[in-house]
Amino acid sequence: MEFSTSYQSREEEIIALFTATFTASEGAAEGALIGGLVRNILTSAAHEDLHVFTTRDNGAIIAAAIFTRMRYSGDPRTVFILSPMAVAPEHQRKGIGQALIIDALAVLHAGGVDVAVTYGDPAYYAKVGFQPVSIDTMPTPLPLTWPHGWLAQSLTGQPLKPMAGRSECIEALHDARYW
Repeated sequence: MEFSTSYQSREEEIIALFTATFTASEGAAEGALIGGLVRNILTSAAHEDLHVFTTRDNGAIIAAAIFTRMRYSGDPRTVFILSPMAVAPEHQRKGIGQALIIDALAVLHAGGVDVAVTYGDPAYYAKVGFQPVSIDTMPTPLPLTWPHGWLAQSLTGQPLKPMAGRSECIEALHDARYW
């Protein structure tokens, strides 16, 4: 397996991975929704606000993690949110997703990112260092439907201190359906 940060010219393959993965786990409507989100992110996010990480096996993309910038109006720290993430159904439960996230977090840390956040299953993401945080510590751009799924980690080695100010995410994620 090979980890990569290069995704240009592979956008359609990445979109297809997310669509198929979420269709298999959540149904066709969710697959279409998340596939559309990924298309929107890949075509509209500014280059400096986007990091795409993939895992390839024999040249095919089998997992992908998309991180986009979040900003806090009163805080100078650099924050990126992992959303969404997918591992092809036939490759799940083999540690591929966790390995991809660990690699991605190392690249983000090396690039000066201070904090990573995500919104998902606490049991899964705890395996790669994410811990539950309150919206008082890390305000969200929109209300959460599943508050215990709001997770973060410091990438600096320092304890995570509350973020200052209002938060904002990229436009593609600023939709209540994803929160």
